Amino acid sequence: MNRTSSIALLSVISNGSVLILKFIVGILTGSVAVISEAIHSSLDMLASIIAFVSVRISGKPADSEHPFGHGKVENISGTIETLLIFVAGIWVIYECIHKLLHPEDIQMPMLAILVMLVGATVNFIVSKVVKKEADRVQSVAMKSNAFHLLTDVYTSLGVAIGLLIVAITGWYFLDPIIGIVLAIYIMVEAVKLMKEAFPPLLDARLSKEEEEQILDIIETFDEEYIEVHDFRTRRAGAQEYIDFHLVVSSHESIETLHHLCDRMEERINNEFNQAEILIHLEPESERKSHIE
Repeated sequence: MNRTSSIALLSVISNGSVLILKFIVGILTGSVAVISEAIHSSLDMLASIIAFVSVRISGKPADSEHPFGHGKVENISGTIETLLIFVAGIWVIYECIHKLLHPEDIQMPMLAILVMLVGATVNFIVSKVVKKEADRVQSVAMKSNAFHLLTDVYTSLGVAIGLLIVAITGWYFLDPIIGIVLAIYIMVEAVKLMKEAFPPLLDARLSKEEEEQILDIIETFDEEYIEVHDFRTRRAGAQEYIDFHLVVSSHESIETLHHLCDRMEERINNEFNQAEILIHLEPESERKSHIE
């Protein structure tokens, strides 16, 4: 098992442990906020499992059935995870409205507060580890997982603060209100995550900034070619795909042009180390009036 898979497995273990604690304490105390948090954590647990599996699959090399690799598995995983966040948010709101209409006392609130704080601490530490690895390998699934863990930290802290206020004031209606606010928060954040995970499934291009960076690198060789056109990019998981047509002088030898392409690819890979680059050489007769 490689480093990335090991870290993904760590999030599964931490989520599982926190989930069990929250469910037990939620049932013992009767707090809808704690039970809602347990439901949120159960979906986080499923998300961590999805991330663990998708990272292992997406890391497989290209084969005869998948010549472009398995990178999009991560985008599928990230999209599923964001949908799970919505499910969690809707469920939490439903439970909280029910509790508002039928208020109940909370038993042993200090125990519930302690578990929320322990869960927040564990998930904060693990989320930082997962996020660091996600940034290192540019994994969408790992980023989604780190986000899940971090939202769990915020929601756990929110529940802990709410329960403390309830314990001091006896305002039991605060318990479901806090749950509703947190549910709306995680649903809004899910929309942001969906914008990152879903577009690559439709072969969306890289960001404008990334494309400009690539074109700037190509232009450093402008004295060795005539023109660049039909520039295209896309992303699949952690993998970038870049291709363009390069118009060159008909007088240059194949060896010279091959060396030029090698140097271009090397320079681009210095900035985009997982990029697959395809350069299509064309004679001067294919020159166009503008660069795309």
